[in-house]
Amino acid sequence: MNNNLQNSKQQATVIKPRTGILLINLGTPDAPRTREVRAYLRSLLSCDRVLDINPVWRWLLLNLIVLPFRPKKSAKAYQEIWLEEGSPLLVYSQKLKNALALQFSEDNISVEIGMQCGKPTIKSAVDRLRKEECDRIIVLPMYPQYSSSTYGSAVEDLYKEVLHDWNMPQLKFIPPFYSDSRFIGAWARIGLPFLEKKPDHVLFSFHSLPIRHLEKSDLSGNWCKNNHDCCLELVNENRNCYSAQCFHTAKLIAERYNLSADEWSVSFQSRFGREEWIKPDTEMHLARLAENGVKKIVVFCPAFVSDCLETLEEIGIRAAEHFRKHGGEELKLIPSLNDHPEWIHALTSIIRQQLAG
Repeated sequence: MNNNLQNSKQQATVIKPRTGILLINLGTPDAPRTREVRAYLRSLLSCDRVLDINPVWRWLLLNLIVLPFRPKKSAKAYQEIWLEEGSPLLVYSQKLKNALALQFSEDNISVEIGMQCGKPTIKSAVDRLRKEECDRIIVLPMYPQYSSSTYGSAVEDLYKEVLHDWNMPQLKFIPPFYSDSRFIGAWARIGLPFLEKKPDHVLFSFHSLPIRHLEKSDLSGNWCKNNHDCCLELVNENRNCYSAQCFHTAKLIAERYNLSADEWSVSFQSRFGREEWIKPDTEMHLARLAENGVKKIVVFCPAFVSDCLETLEEIGIRAAEHFRKHGGEELKLIPSLNDHPEWIHALTSIIRQQLAG
């Protein structure tokens, strides 16, 4: 009897769940045309984490103000940066996915990317992983700093897709990596050739957010002061504050170059609407720098891991023209992490750390 029991235990099959990796990014229009941009903006701005206002007001704002006018203007901006292969964000994301898939091929781990708005969708990415029999999914929202409108919405969108699955996958989320030394190191390496040319100033431009988003992240209810003073140092009270995380990212990159306090600064771009957003505004800040004698400037955009409309057109084209208009001579946009070998190496290490855990 005992011998039979021991034999049955020895013959028992150990089933190890197969692992997949899901990269989530915001997304992009399918084409640089008004119709496709309108569909993209409708999807993006219908999210109550992005446009966190009364649903009735959100509908009115979208359908009476934003969607009738903004898509045509944005489509022209996309046309300025569109690559032969497609949208830069999608092109670089696919290259990154392919590079990571190669890194994990020997581990029999599949890698997919899903977009919150546009294609490939999060649903299609999850479906492909499930067809590969992945019961465990390591999820990496490609947002270095936490905000409810980006990282938070990515988590919510994914849960909506798997919520009704009969066999729920095991999901493990990699947290925001704004201070991870590997993320910081990749940016420092990519920016080094630009810093070696000794610019007059280094600017770190991050995507802006409405001030109310920062206030809602302040669980204490009395820390957020609506100014930079409460964001300059990352402490326990502001650990969930997007702005404080942005300043911390910039500080860590600046330290890699041993920049003094007057050699670098932080600003925020992509303001939308008339309400109060995080300041200083990037274009206004660039104008002040130029008027104060800064002639050559380099700009990091460490809120974006892939080059997109906000980096290539908003900073590389429009902000550069604005800087020259106010007396500056040269603005150099440092390319984003994209599929740079340093970033692939860093991401591989970050993901393997989660796999080991």
